[in-house]
Amino acid sequence: MSRKEDALEYHSRGRKGKIEVVPTKPLVSQIDLSLAYTPGVAEPCLEIQKNEDASWEYTARGNLVAVISNGTAVLGLGDIGAAAGKPVMEGKACLFKKFADIDVFDLEVNEKDVDKFCDIVASLEPTFGGINLEDIASPACFEIEEKLRNRMKIPVFHDDQHGTAIISGAGMLNAAELAHKDLATMKLVVSGAGAGAIACVEFFCSLGMSASNVILVDSKGVIHQGRTDLNRHKAKFAIPDDGRRTLAEAMIGADMFMGLSVAGTVKPEMLMGMAERPIIFALANPDPEIGYPEAIAARPDALVATGRSDYPNQVNNVLGFPYIFRGALDCRASQVSEAMKLAAAHALAQLTREPVPDAVINAYGGKSLKMGPDYFIPKPFDPRVLWWVAPAVAQAAMESGVARITFDIAEYRERLMSKGSNAAYSIMRTIGRTARQAPKRIAFPHAANARLLRAAQQIAEEGIAKPILLGRQAEIEQLCNDMSLDLLKRGAEIVDPRIAVPATYVDRLYQLRQRKGLTAFAAQALLQKSDYYAALMVDQGDADGCVNGLRLNYPETVKPMLEIFGLQPHCKVAVGMYMMVLQNAVKFFGDTVFNIDPDAETLANITVQMADAVQGFGVVPRAAMISYSNFGTVRSAGVKKIQEALAIVRRERPDLEIDGEMQPEMALDSARRKQYYPFSHLTRSANMLVFPYLDPANASYQVLKELGGASAVGPILLGLGKPCAALQNDASVEDIVNMTAYVVLKAQQVQPVALQS
Repeated sequence: MSRKEDALEYHSRGRKGKIEVVPTKPLVSQIDLSLAYTPGVAEPCLEIQKNEDASWEYTARGNLVAVISNGTAVLGLGDIGAAAGKPVMEGKACLFKKFADIDVFDLEVNEKDVDKFCDIVASLEPTFGGINLEDIASPACFEIEEKLRNRMKIPVFHDDQHGTAIISGAGMLNAAELAHKDLATMKLVVSGAGAGAIACVEFFCSLGMSASNVILVDSKGVIHQGRTDLNRHKAKFAIPDDGRRTLAEAMIGADMFMGLSVAGTVKPEMLMGMAERPIIFALANPDPEIGYPEAIAARPDALVATGRSDYPNQVNNVLGFPYIFRGALDCRASQVSEAMKLAAAHALAQLTREPVPDAVINAYGGKSLKMGPDYFIPKPFDPRVLWWVAPAVAQAAMESGVARITFDIAEYRERLMSKGSNAAYSIMRTIGRTARQAPKRIAFPHAANARLLRAAQQIAEEGIAKPILLGRQAEIEQLCNDMSLDLLKRGAEIVDPRIAVPATYVDRLYQLRQRKGLTAFAAQALLQKSDYYAALMVDQGDADGCVNGLRLNYPETVKPMLEIFGLQPHCKVAVGMYMMVLQNAVKFFGDTVFNIDPDAETLANITVQMADAVQGFGVVPRAAMISYSNFGTVRSAGVKKIQEALAIVRRERPDLEIDGEMQPEMALDSARRKQYYPFSHLTRSANMLVFPYLDPANASYQVLKELGGASAVGPILLGLGKPCAALQNDASVEDIVNMTAYVVLKAQQVQPVALQS
């Protein structure tokens, strides 16, 4: 669980909030300015005046969604007001961008009157390609969506209603198949009768369920025709009064229970009277109507879904809205029709039945995923959702007559696969999940550091590793107390190297370095330093890995690990690699740290080490040997070195997709490379850039980070004999957590015998 201080610091550090607006066209010259604004901007304005549909071509409208709320039903917080709901709307904007590359303006409207709210939103139609209504209280949300759908010619989608309906509908289709139940005869009981619950029931009926087999239960009991307190939305599903009043009575004989109410509503004994192989969707958040373990314990034959990520079959709206809008925007739909929603649900259901790629399995702990009781809803971080759902939605829009344009769905799917198949979405998440499967003991030198301790808190909370904090105990304890950190209660250990240095550590260091000018007395003194002590802990098996840095310069940070661990067999040199995470791609740069002017054999070894590391992240390496020339257009010693290194790599690793020498433009632009150099062995854009010298490698990653907005993960140390990482002095909490997870991953891959010295 996140702490209040962490959440507030996350939202306030640096640029406030979570989103920004970035120009998509160059603005570096007077000509650029004259085209972006006056006088050049007049031309698209006049074209749009003649034909309003031209706005889809000349403005950002076609990839822009408004997330709009009046703050009357925010998450589990209720009516907190429009301004207080803004962090949530910004968060929704982040999800749109992360999962479907859709831009968002979040709009918090301080208006509760339905008609006035609708007037405000409807007047914004020229700005957007779609409207996502969010966190608006029931029953006003029904009326608002209905009125806006009738008034506007762009998609209007209230995610609280339809998102849960679509995802749970997909889950219901698969659960019904697994339970051998017929939708037309299934009996459903629903706890809750708000916007989400009613939308789910209506959608289930669209999928084939009979409304006569549905019982809604609100806070006052079963919704029946004898009640006089029902609004028109509840009255639509009122059953004849047969004497049942409570949820427990309604659930007797039911095939399916769905909860969109509050925690603890369902007791285990209430499940005992349900039909065979009951379907239980307990979706209250953060705590369900009945917990997953309790439901399975009471009914081992049940098929259970919740809204929680820590149990199987999570009903998560992020499986729906980004991809529904992606498909709707790309075909310029005028609305989200019922056919589009049904297509999304069927696509999700069908995706679950497909073989699951290793990358997705690894992202969720390595456990096999196959449609069954523990897997009948796709995982939120499955990248295939993009190219399954968006094309299905777009095709349904075309077939139902609400699309403004049509296109070939197969080609569209290929474009989405190309866009979304990068590994950036999951690499660090995969590493973190794998680390949590078997957390290792990781030593942190110079631990009396606020950033490091905040990271160690997160590492301990998430179960990524078991931190060993090296430093003065009183100082570390005081810092933890001052920052309200409880990592010491969570199992983090403090070791002070100044108090007692094991004789075995001194002997081992002296043995390793005695022919490098180190005396026994100097070895004893060096081990008073926590970075040397940490390395010896790993060497002697008292820790499984170490993460150094934050205090010394980089060469001094790396030095103890190089001296004590040495290099792995077959590694000629240590290598520093950065993982550069962009919006829709991930690239690996090396060597960015150690080797100033490697010879051809060393450059080949660097390349092979990087390829092995990239492959270890679940990414297929496609390597480009970077130069200032393309395929022999220039003759120089540097070019000759690259060509010789390339020949060595091809002999050692004929399976590796690699080419060079080539300029970065040709390495990254597949179309231009195919046009000018069709003989190139690279089939797609290179994701691994190998530089012949340290200068261009280091400069390139820093330029991409500062000017290109890429996130730089690293440096990732390759070639050393033990699991370790060396952090730059300015490493953030996130950097420390990520590199710790990586070190744990490497420690997991080490055979137990290799941990013995």
